[in-house]
Amino acid sequence: MRRLADDEVGRGGVRNISNSIHASNSVCANVNPMIIAVSNGKGGTGKTTLATHIAGELAMQGSAVILIDADPQGSALDWTQRRSQNGLPRLFSAVGLARETLHQEAPELARRCDHIVIDGPPRIAALARSALLAADLVLIPVQPSPYDVWASAEMVSLIREAQVFRPTLRAAFVINRRVSTTVIGREARGALADQPLPSLLSEVRQRIVFADSVAAGRLARETAPDSAAAREIAVLTDELLRWPT
Repeated sequence: MRRLADDEVGRGGVRNISNSIHASNSVCANVNPMIIAVSNGKGGTGKTTLATHIAGELAMQGSAVILIDADPQGSALDWTQRRSQNGLPRLFSAVGLARETLHQEAPELARRCDHIVIDGPPRIAALARSALLAADLVLIPVQPSPYDVWASAEMVSLIREAQVFRPTLRAAFVINRRVSTTVIGREARGALADQPLPSLLSEVRQRIVFADSVAAGRLARETAPDSAAAREIAVLTDELLRWPT
């Protein structure tokens, strides 16, 4: 897959995006590319960290990946720019598409890669709907607290709405930023059991290596290849790829 040039990446989206896509003569290696949206309208759930790490894990497994930053804050693009500033190699292409036509543009991008990962928008209903309509699978990160689970009701409602138009759309919760020494994670797991959507078995814990990696524009597996953080991301990504269709 042709990598997008640096000047094609920005907060306003891809410059001449249609020309950029069609300029490539490459063919997607995956006949069924997966579009994964990491989304939760509640702030502080770690969605951008998960989105960049899932995209990076897929890329390091040999897949051609595009990361779409659908959040007007542009945090995922900031991460890729920090990576470039630190002289690190590009793992995947990143584009800013924080607009309501995302679901119309994403399928064309998907023809040029194996997987797309969308860093979803905050509580902007129109943008969130577009991101959900673009996705095959929605991953909803929640912090290990029943309150965070309950606060996800709006996202569940948006997903149910999107499934009317896309019956094949799948969605699941994932517990993120769990603190190993507390029992609150078990309480969150219990609260998730009452939700109308399933939850993944994988969990990602609160670890310093994630904060260090994000600040440097790195992945946890680059900062600490043998760390528990790197293993958790690998297990989570594997579970996503095996998620039943």
